[in-house]
Amino acid sequence: MTAYLNALGVICALGRGKAEVTRRLLAGDGSAMQPYPQPVAGRRVPVGAVTNELPSLGDCPQRHATRNNQMLLAAIEEIEAELHEAIARFGHARIGVVLGTSTTGIQEASLGIAALARDGQLPVSYHYGHQELCAPASFLSERLQLSGPSYAISTACTSSARALLSAKRLLDAGICDAVICGGVDTLCDLTLQGFSALEAISKRICNPFSANRDGINIGEAAAVFLMTREPAPIALLGGGASSDAHHISAPDPQGLSAIAAMRKALASASVQAEQISYLNLHGTATRHNDAMESLAVATVFPGGVACSSSKPLTGHTLGAAGALEAALCWLALSDCNPAGLLPPHRWDNEEDADLPRLNLVTDGTTMAAASRRTVMSNSFAFAGNNGSLILGDAS
Repeated sequence: MTAYLNALGVICALGRGKAEVTRRLLAGDGSAMQPYPQPVAGRRVPVGAVTNELPSLGDCPQRHATRNNQMLLAAIEEIEAELHEAIARFGHARIGVVLGTSTTGIQEASLGIAALARDGQLPVSYHYGHQELCAPASFLSERLQLSGPSYAISTACTSSARALLSAKRLLDAGICDAVICGGVDTLCDLTLQGFSALEAISKRICNPFSANRDGINIGEAAAVFLMTREPAPIALLGGGASSDAHHISAPDPQGLSAIAAMRKALASASVQAEQISYLNLHGTATRHNDAMESLAVATVFPGGVACSSSKPLTGHTLGAAGALEAALCWLALSDCNPAGLLPPHRWDNEEDADLPRLNLVTDGTTMAAASRRTVMSNSFAFAGNNGSLILGDAS
C-alpha cells in the first residue's frame, strides 16, 4: 500500500521552513556551520546549530519544557493547517505519532544533575521526564490531543528513518488513517563529549569521502511529515532495514548489512537500482563509515548513481538524521525545486584512492529526466543498525 507524504515541516542549520532550507541546500550553503560555544576536549568544533528563534511552549507541563520540544514545535507549526484538517477528517483516535530521537531533553537533564552535584539539590526546573525517550511523542500527542498510537524509536542514527517505516506499517495495518512521523534531536554537551571520546569529531567542517576526512560534525534538527493513504505528489515508495551487530560503534567493513538494507528498499519499492535518480548518502566523513558506504553503494549501484552527503551543510543530526535527510529528498522532488537541481556534495575534491569512486553531485547538476523520479536516503547507525528509504513521484 502506498504511503503518501502529504506535508512536511522542517528546521535545521540550513534554516526554518521548506523555502529557506531548499534554497540553502541547493546552493550548498554551509555557512551555518559555526563553532560550538563551549570547548569540546579543549577544542572549538563546528556544529550545525539552529539559530532561528524557536516558538514558546507556553504554559506546558514542566516535563515538556525542553529545547527539543521547542524544535519539534517549530517544525509542527509549518504543517499546522494540514494537521488540523487531518484531525477534523479522521478524528483524534485515528492519528498516530511516531518520532525518532536520541538526545530528547538530555541537555536540560544534564544541567539539572550538574546542579545537584554542585549544590546538593536538583533545581526546580529539573524533571526526569526531560530525558525520557518517549518525551517528544508524548508532548506532541498531548498538545494535539491525539489518542492514537504514540511512541518514539531510538536506534541511534537510524531512529527517524525507522520512524517513517513504522508509520507506514501503522497505515498498512489499518491501525491509523494518518501518522505524524519524523525525528528531532538537539545539540547537547553530553553528545559532543561522547563523540569526542570516540575520537570521531572533526575540528573543521566535515569532509565526506575525501582522502583527508577526519570525523563528523554534530548538528540538530526537527523534520516531521504527515503521512496518510490520501494521494499526494510525493510518496514513501519503500524502505529496507537491517541490523548485524558487527560492533558497538564501527560498521562491518564489507558493508553487507548496508547492502541488504538498500536492496530491501529497492525490492519494497519495486524499482531497480538504475531507476534511482539520486542517493542521499549517510556520509559522516569518518574513516570507517565512508569506506564501508562507498563499497556498499558501488555494489548496489554498479552503473553509478548521482549522490551527495548533506552533513557538511547540516551536521550529523543523529536521531533526526533519517527524517531530515528524507525531508531533503522530499524538497528536491517538490515544487520548492522547480529547476530539478540536486543537492551538491561539499568537500575538498581530494579523492581517496582506496575507496570506490562515487558520482558525487557538483553545483548545477539536475535530476535526470524520468517518467517517475525516485530517490534513496541512507541512514547507518551504531551496532550495524541500517535503514534505507525510497521516496518518489506518487505516479
